[in-house]
Amino acid sequence: MIKVVHTIKETRDAVNAWRKEGLTVGLVPTMGFLHEGHQSLIKRAVAECDRVVVSDFVNPMQFGPTEDLESYPRDLQADTKLCDETGAHLIFNPEPEEMYDKGFCSFVDMTGPTAELCGKSRPIHFRGVCTVVCKLFNIVGPDRAYFGQKDAQQLAVIKRMVKDLNMPIEIVGCPIIRESDGLAKSSRNTYLSPEERKAALILSKTVFMGEKLVREGLTDAKKLVELMKKNIETEPLARIDYVEVVDMDDISIKDTVTGDTLIAMAVYIGKTRLIDNFIVSDKGV
Repeated sequence: MIKVVHTIKETRDAVNAWRKEGLTVGLVPTMGFLHEGHQSLIKRAVAECDRVVVSDFVNPMQFGPTEDLESYPRDLQADTKLCDETGAHLIFNPEPEEMYDKGFCSFVDMTGPTAELCGKSRPIHFRGVCTVVCKLFNIVGPDRAYFGQKDAQQLAVIKRMVKDLNMPIEIVGCPIIRESDGLAKSSRNTYLSPEERKAALILSKTVFMGEKLVREGLTDAKKLVELMKKNIETEPLARIDYVEVVDMDDISIKDTVTGDTLIAMAVYIGKTRLIDNFIVSDKGV
C-alpha cells in the first residue's frame, strides 16, 4: 500500500530507511491531477528504481499573478489510486508553507535556456520550476528523476541545472503521451469546453504536419514555422503564443532543422494555454 506524507521530515525518513537497505530511489515530480502521461513516468521509474517517490505539489512559485494557480485542478485521492496501481511507494504532498516557510528568499535562477519559448511569455516561470525541483532533489536525493518530453524546455532546463550545479542525479526524459485522437495529455485539458476540446486538436495536427514536412526534406526553420503557424490559424478558437525551432540543449533559435532540434509551440484555445512539440535528431523525426 502506497504511503502519503505531507512533511519534509517524513519524506527524508522514508528515503533514509531505503538507503540503509542499499535501495535505489527514483523521483517523479508532478503538480498532481495525474493522468496517463504522469503514469508513464511512474512506470518507467518503477522499472528502473527499487523505490519511487511521486511529489504531488501545485507549486505557487511558478505561476504568474494572472495565471491559474487557484483553479489548477487537484485530486489527491485519484492521484493516490493511480500511484498505488502503478507501483509507486511514496507520495510527498506538502502544503506551500512546508516548502516555503516564512521569510523564504532563496531562488535558483537561470539564463540561456529559459530566455526563449515559455520563458518569454512566462518570465518568472522557470525560476519557480528550478527552485522547487532543486528543493525536491535536496529533500529526496534521488538517483534518477523523470520528466516528460511534452514540457521539453523544462526538461532541457532541469538537465542544465543538474549539470551546472553538479547534482549527482540522472535526468530521464520520457515520450509524450497522447489521447487516441492525438491531443497531448495535460492536466489543463480539463479546462476545455467540448467545442474547445475539438479545436485543441489543431496543436497535434500541426505537430504531425510539421513532422511530415521535415521527413519530406524541409530544413528551412523560417519556412517550417510559417507553414505551421498558417495551419494553426485555420482554427478560429486558436491564438498563437509561439511556434519556434530551437536547439534541443540550449533552447537557442535555429535557422535550420539539423542535429538535435526542438520544434515547439504554445497556443491558447479560448483562455487555456496548451503546449506541444516534436523533436528531430540526426536519426530523423
